[in-house]
Amino acid sequence: MIQIDNVLVSDELKDTFFSCDLSACHGDCCVEGDTGAPLEEEEISILEDYQDFIKPYMTKEGIEVIEKSGVFDYDAEGEYVTPLVKNKECAFVYVENGINFCAIEKAWLKKEIPFQKPISCHLYPVRLSKVGEFTAVNYHKWSVCAPALIKGEKEDVPLYHYLKDPLVRKFGEEWYEKLSAEMKNKSFKQDA
Repeated sequence: MIQIDNVLVSDELKDTFFSCDLSACHGDCCVEGDTGAPLEEEEISILEDYQDFIKPYMTKEGIEVIEKSGVFDYDAEGEYVTPLVKNKECAFVYVENGINFCAIEKAWLKKEIPFQKPISCHLYPVRLSKVGEFTAVNYHKWSVCAPALIKGEKEDVPLYHYLKDPLVRKFGEEWYEKLSAEMKNKSFKQDA
């Protein structure tokens, strides 16, 4: 475990090699599981404000869920999550060429909204949790991502490198530079 400011980072972010392989996994992390993607409170108001720009990219069923229940739901612990269609896929998913994509991100890519997607989705396969006054950053192992482990190993991409953009988005550039230096230092010590 590495501590950078008030964030605890699992060594698995250095030791796990990862690179999404959508042609193999088809974005199944957006349609499998037992709950929607975790949402931060401020993300809910962003989704509410921009839902009219996101809806054109959503499925009919996803739009029906949003119009009936809103842009968020609660998981078993009472935490905010994205709503699901038929208790399975995220309401914001759409399919293109057999691959699941995010309608929120599509609106962002088309420069229609300033919000890329929920940070929990951008950070996946890591999950954030609170440990006292600290935020813990832990790798979430899931068989859906097995192709990403193979591709990451082939391409020699440590998970913390793969997740640079979302980690910077969440914690800042300076924080990421500290993390990167610590990860390299840990690697150097292990090699010595």
